[in-house]
Amino acid sequence: MKLNLAISFLFIASIAAAQTKFKPEDTEFYTPKPHVVHVPGGVPDDALVLFDGRDLVEWQSVKDTNQAAPWLVEEGVLTVKGGAGDIQTKKKFGDFQLHIEWKSPELIKGEGQGRGNSGVFLQGLYEVQVLDNTDNPTYVNGQAGSIYKQRPPLVEVRSEEDGWHRYDLIYHAPQFNRDGMLVRKATLTLLHNGVLVQDQAVIEGTTEYIGLPKMMAHGVGPLILQDHGNPVHFRNIWIRPL
Repeated sequence: MKLNLAISFLFIASIAAAQTKFKPEDTEFYTPKPHVVHVPGGVPDDALVLFDGRDLVEWQSVKDTNQAAPWLVEEGVLTVKGGAGDIQTKKKFGDFQLHIEWKSPELIKGEGQGRGNSGVFLQGLYEVQVLDNTDNPTYVNGQAGSIYKQRPPLVEVRSEEDGWHRYDLIYHAPQFNRDGMLVRKATLTLLHNGVLVQDQAVIEGTTEYIGLPKMMAHGVGPLILQDHGNPVHFRNIWIRPL
């Protein structure tokens, strides 16, 4: 025991002696310099703006990718057109930072999953739930801010006074080796109106309505917005590939 303590003391003493030989500049480096990013109007200038209130040029129909996205754009707001089907980005992504704002329909109808329901599908496979939570009980892993049918939010966040919600996501895609075997599962960090609700949460696989998650090898994928039949509104959508 005494020998071990003596060795530990000598080790610590040797580190302390080595530290005295360092100069401040020995642990400083100046290259490569981080890329400079400006944030005019709250949008990073290295982001791809997916919807700025004007048109859906970055989107297409999921039912027919040769067709333009069939949802409604009025007064700077994108609204789900019930029955028209999901829409997806024309571009595909791996890891990314995403900002998206949403609002429940003005006319409250339905209950549970039938009320203000939509979703944001990451890489077209993993759904972050959009739902009107206000006085609307449902299963907690299906409420707003959840990774659908997998992980409920850490807390339930209500809308701002104007009814709008903000999602800020940091997403890291799953990794597969050359043989298609899973090396690392996807993870999601989500802030809902600035409040942390998913903290590097592991996504177990596809977000199935019925049954367990499925894990399949894949590459980059689109962002999909869900048509669940409710006229949910969206605005200010931008993405930064990481």
